Amino acid sequence: MTTAAGTTPPVSPPRAPAPAPAPRKGGPRAWATRAPLLPALVFLIVVTQLPFVATLVISLFDWNSLNPDKRSFNGLGNYASVFTDAALRDSVVTTVLLTAGVVIATVVLGLALALLLDRTFFGRGMVRTLLITPFLLVPVSAALLWKHALYNPEYGLFNGALHWVGDLFGDTSPSQPDWIADMPLLAVIAALVWQWTPFMMLILLAGLQSRPAEVIEAARLDGASAWQTFRYLTLPHLRRYLELGVLLGAVYIVQNFDAVFTLTAGGLGTANLPYTIYQTFYQAHEYGLASAAGVVVVIGTIIIATFALRVVSSLFSEEANRA
Repeated sequence: MTTAAGTTPPVSPPRAPAPAPAPRKGGPRAWATRAPLLPALVFLIVVTQLPFVATLVISLFDWNSLNPDKRSFNGLGNYASVFTDAALRDSVVTTVLLTAGVVIATVVLGLALALLLDRTFFGRGMVRTLLITPFLLVPVSAALLWKHALYNPEYGLFNGALHWVGDLFGDTSPSQPDWIADMPLLAVIAALVWQWTPFMMLILLAGLQSRPAEVIEAARLDGASAWQTFRYLTLPHLRRYLELGVLLGAVYIVQNFDAVFTLTAGGLGTANLPYTIYQTFYQAHEYGLASAAGVVVVIGTIIIATFALRVVSSLFSEEANRA
C-alpha cells in the first residue's frame, strides 16, 4: 500500500518479549529443597567445627591439667613454642621424611602394579583382589602384623627367611637382626608402604583405563616401542592422576598415628607430629601446647587438601570436555 507521495511507510520491527522475572533467591521453593540437608549440615558443624573452635580457644591458653588453677591466657605463645621447641621440630622433620618416603615408594610400586593389572591375563581378578587386601585392613591390625609376624627377631618371618637362606649356603648361625631397633624409621615406612600401595594402584589403574584406546593403537601401528608409548603417551596422561595420588597420600600419611604408636611407640626417632601431639596432651598434660600443635597440623592438612581438590576438579573438567 502506498501513500499519496508514492512511498511505503517504514514497518517497525517486532518488539522482543519482555524477559521473565528472575526467581528470587531464598524463596520458599529454594528453602524447601535445602531443608532436608539442614540436619546433615548441623551435625557436620557440631562434630567438626565446634571441636576445632574449642581447640583454637584452648591453644591460646597456658593450660596444664595437673595445675588447673594456674591456667592463664598466653596469646600466640604456644604457637611460638611449636616452632621453637626442639622435640616438635624433630617431629616435623620426622613427619616430612616419613611422608616423603611412603608417598614416593607407593607411587612407584602403585604405578608398576597398575601397569601389570592393565594387561589381560588369566587370574587378573584374583590378583587384583589380593593386591587390594592390605588397604582393607584396620591400620592397627596391619601394624601388629608387621610387628609380630614379620619383624619379631625370634619368630618373625624375615628372620626365618634369613635362617632358611643361611641353611642353604651352610651358614648354621645366620644373623638375626632386630628390624625395629636397627632401622626404626625404615620399619615404619615399609609397613605403611605395604598398606598404602593398593590405594595408589587403584588411582593410577583408573587413569590407565581412561586412556583413549585409538591413540595407543595408532602409536603401535606407527612403530612406537613400549617405552616410547609409556614415555610420550601414558605418562603425560597420568600426570593428573599422579598429582592426585601424591596429594591424597600426603594428606593421609601426615595424619598417621597407628603405625608409629604400634611399632615403635614414638621411640628411636620415629615420633611424628600426631604422636608428639598425643604425648604432649595425654602424657605431659599440656593442653594449650598440644592444641596449638594440632591447629598447625590441621592448617597444613587443609592446604594440601586444597591442592588435591583442585586436581580432582581439573580431572572432572577434562573428562567432561573429552565427552
